[in-house]
Amino acid sequence: MNASLDSPLKFDVLGLMQVMAMNEGRDSPCFTLSTQQWELLASYMQPVVLNQGQILIRQGAEDRTVYMVEEGSLSVHYEDDKGRLRLAIIGPGSVVGEGAFFNRQPRSATVQAATAGKVWSLAPVRFAELGNRQPQVALQLALGLGAVVAKRLVYRPKRIAVT
Repeated sequence: MNASLDSPLKFDVLGLMQVMAMNEGRDSPCFTLSTQQWELLASYMQPVVLNQGQILIRQGAEDRTVYMVEEGSLSVHYEDDKGRLRLAIIGPGSVVGEGAFFNRQPRSATVQAATAGKVWSLAPVRFAELGNRQPQVALQLALGLGAVVAKRLVYRPKRIAVT
């Protein structure tokens, strides 16, 4: 993980669950998890506090961690030899990092905190543990993340923002 800070803030997965349920965006994850399943999933995730401007994902990195946004907004941008191109703004109730999570390729874009915020990270090794111990929760999570990839690929403006 690229951006973890010690935080005096208390994280409660119910806040994440609420913003995920309220997200009606074109690329919303649509997780079908009960409150009990969200609480179980939280035990496999790591809460992260982001400061404005902090890099969460760096283009080209080999990391496969996926992030769920509880608060704040993230700027997704691609960097080439001519500069930087903003691809998308990701807000509460959405996810980022889903592309590398599934395809095991280097990160396709940089993700930076546009505002201060809170995200929840899930590393691939923790997802594997979740799959072994709680396969139904892992399946629902994978289906929700897969839906994000599919929706972003269909919606041309966000197609290139699959990170």
